[in-house]
Amino acid sequence: MALISVCIPAYNRAGVLPALLDSILNQDFDDFDIVIAEDASPERQAIAAKVTEYQQRYGNRVKYHANPQTLGYDGNLRSLVELATGDYILFMGNDDLLAPGALKAVAAAVHTHPTVGVVLRSYSSFVSDPERPVQVFRYFGEDRVFPPGPETVVNFFRRSVFISGMVFKRSSAAACSTERFDGTLLYQQHLVGRILKKESGVYLNSILTYHRLGGVPDFGASAAEQGLFVPKQQTPDSSVNFMRGMIAIAKSLDEARRPKVSHLILRDIGNYSYPILSIQSDRSLNVFLSYIRQLMKLGLWRAPLFYMYALGLILFRRRNCDRFIARIKATLGRAPLLGRVYAGSSLSGSSD
Repeated sequence: MALISVCIPAYNRAGVLPALLDSILNQDFDDFDIVIAEDASPERQAIAAKVTEYQQRYGNRVKYHANPQTLGYDGNLRSLVELATGDYILFMGNDDLLAPGALKAVAAAVHTHPTVGVVLRSYSSFVSDPERPVQVFRYFGEDRVFPPGPETVVNFFRRSVFISGMVFKRSSAAACSTERFDGTLLYQQHLVGRILKKESGVYLNSILTYHRLGGVPDFGASAAEQGLFVPKQQTPDSSVNFMRGMIAIAKSLDEARRPKVSHLILRDIGNYSYPILSIQSDRSLNVFLSYIRQLMKLGLWRAPLFYMYALGLILFRRRNCDRFIARIKATLGRAPLLGRVYAGSSLSGSSD
């Protein structure tokens, strides 16, 4: 049994799978295995052929499972939790890359903090060369430790949307298993909310993963996703459904938790709602305004920054706004802290 199982939900994108596997297998760390769950995609045979090549070279370090039918994104993550045997699970999107030294950094974190249930990572995005990032996503200026509780749940919840590099204690994730949120594309947020109620979290400031830009979303094939998402498209309706699922997961945390956290999560989402808005901002003004109204109905109308982002996108367009935000992040070295953001404790022991 390995310390870390790197788990890959595979659906199409066979052409970029070797680069991902190479980025994992070239790590300066040995106590890991790779678990791939192929979700009955049109490229199943191509994916299986590429995996076979790696199994011939690396043996049982690379494990492969073919789902009998398409489970969808959330169901496939749950399947990977069941298939993995490592003490910790590190999820990777099937077209992203693991940064050098990532597994060693995760191992050091979980050894130093044995009560950790979730590890939140920093990452960067790229188009063709990960060494030339388009944008870097850091939340704090250093590694941080967070005790279990509602403040930690709120902090990690929105920041766990991007799956690559998110780490969970396998036994804790297995104990939270549910089909309730299939079709949200956000099963990891359910895990974050449930696990961090009882276990601590760690934030790692070094870049652990590289997010490949330009890929087309391929959701909507499973029974749970049909009618909510359209394969290879990001429609306004699909974006609204995505947000509706996120808020549903947040509200579910109030059922088994006191004090309630969903309103705090919604406030944090509103403060950082620029990506939610910008994804549909290049459409016609009428379509974009309709999209804004639908988001307001979900509760985002309460956040003043939501209106500022919307107005900025209308007046200055997405490209210019993206550049401005990237410049702010580059100047600060991290994302700005908007509203009341709980920062846990630094590894040196100080708290904020």
